[in-house]
Amino acid sequence: MENLLVAENIYKRFGDFTALNNVSINIPKQSIFGLLGPNGAGKTTFLRIINQITMPDEGRVFLDGKPLHPNDIVHIGYLPEERGLYKSMKVGEQAMYLARLKGLSRSEAKERLEYWFKRLGIEGWWNKKIQELSKGMAQKVQFVITVLHRPKLLIFDEPFSGFDPVNANIIRDEILQLKEEGATIVFSTHRMESVEELCDYIALIHKSNKLLDGKVIDIKKAYKSNTFEVGLSTPQEEILRQELQEKFDIGPASFKSINDDLKLRIHLPETHSSNDLIQYLASRAQINHFVEVIPSVHDIFIKTVTQNA
Repeated sequence: MENLLVAENIYKRFGDFTALNNVSINIPKQSIFGLLGPNGAGKTTFLRIINQITMPDEGRVFLDGKPLHPNDIVHIGYLPEERGLYKSMKVGEQAMYLARLKGLSRSEAKERLEYWFKRLGIEGWWNKKIQELSKGMAQKVQFVITVLHRPKLLIFDEPFSGFDPVNANIIRDEILQLKEEGATIVFSTHRMESVEELCDYIALIHKSNKLLDGKVIDIKKAYKSNTFEVGLSTPQEEILRQELQEKFDIGPASFKSINDDLKLRIHLPETHSSNDLIQYLASRAQINHFVEVIPSVHDIFIKTVTQNA
């Protein structure tokens, strides 16, 4: 797939502290790319470099095949973690002002703002001051301002911060729709469930270094361990448990089931396949549940960071 953004060998230092150490990341067009890492890993520094708020000490960034240029700001929408709205200004007045800075005419800005305010159910906020809004309400306004000029690259730093579950779902759906309409989206978050729902690709940065990146599905495949959760019905549970214990690495499983099953987690050696296990179990019990254990993004995050602590 063709890349919209390419970062090559990025270094960034602040005095004796290295914020990014030879980080290279490719972000495919019309994808949702999750930038992950613990606090202080270097994620926000990377996002600020893309936005040209700060410059790398070494390395290059390309947008749509060309070196990143100051004029490319019109092609980027950035929602920072630290929100930057003027609290004493009215919502509509501020939104119009920021839309004009993005290159929209007054009529274009008004038309698009009216569309988005109606879409998100905030039509009545036009004459409210930002300081009158809750954190989640102000977040909705800033989301609108970020996407208003229809940039090809959208960058969200903790986009769900301050939202209740209902509004978080609304913004999630809007992000998915923006992708369908052609936008490429980068977002940084600590909400791993959002990464599972949204991301096509991820990169994990820890202590200034990129530890992994790629397609989410490919990363999950790489972290699989040939482990299965099974639910079995048999009048000879203890005998079967003993047999399995002698043959495989087993442990308890805690999945929900309507049956009073023997619930086990079974790790197979590389020489055995799932078909081998199914045939073996079917000859000894009724199989009511059989699921391969696929690592979640949360599991991969914890394992990778812990191993590189």
